[in-house]
Amino acid sequence: MASKDWNNMLAGRLYHAQDPDLTAARLRARQLVFRYNQSAPGEEGLRREVAAELFGRMGEGCYLEPPLRCDYGFNIRMGDRVYINFNLVVLDCAAVTIGNDVLIGPNVGIYTAGHPVDPGLRREGLEFALPVTIEDGVWIGGHAVIAPGVRIGRNSVIGAGSVVTKDIPANVVAVGNPCRVIRPITEKDREAWQVEKSGNGAAAGGTEANSPV
Repeated sequence: MASKDWNNMLAGRLYHAQDPDLTAARLRARQLVFRYNQSAPGEEGLRREVAAELFGRMGEGCYLEPPLRCDYGFNIRMGDRVYINFNLVVLDCAAVTIGNDVLIGPNVGIYTAGHPVDPGLRREGLEFALPVTIEDGVWIGGHAVIAPGVRIGRNSVIGAGSVVTKDIPANVVAVGNPCRVIRPITEKDREAWQVEKSGNGAAAGGTEANSPV
């Protein structure tokens, strides 16, 4: 039976992270993460076995570059064909849902954990957690930070270095600190690559036309 603090954590209420059950769960995750990160470059089969034990779900065709860090692991659920670059940090005190065909750049942080603004509550050791959802087809640039409670809509692009504190709708490019929508994704984003794809030269408009910002 889960403890009161365990249930409060998953329900988005204030809880004590030093609860014995939560402490044991974090230790389990750290042991599995250690095994994952210490695997040899060619031991992909071993990493998949460890990931299957660590995460709540890991779909088909996923690839996670070590090293990675997480709090619990079981709160992370990934769809199919997810690619995650080096140094992902996930504070998964609440659910972290990652859809299909998601790309996550290096040094990205996904944080569900938060602390009360009131200093007295912080001194009592209380914290809270809110779920993060990254929908299908999203690309998150390197060094981006995803804050507690955020949902990123399908196919959207989050520019490198962004700090995402509010929901981002589907099919847009969003950048900055705080992260803001700067434009929609349109058919022109595909057309910009058609010349190169056909073998007739560089992509139309060069790299500027194809930049996420």
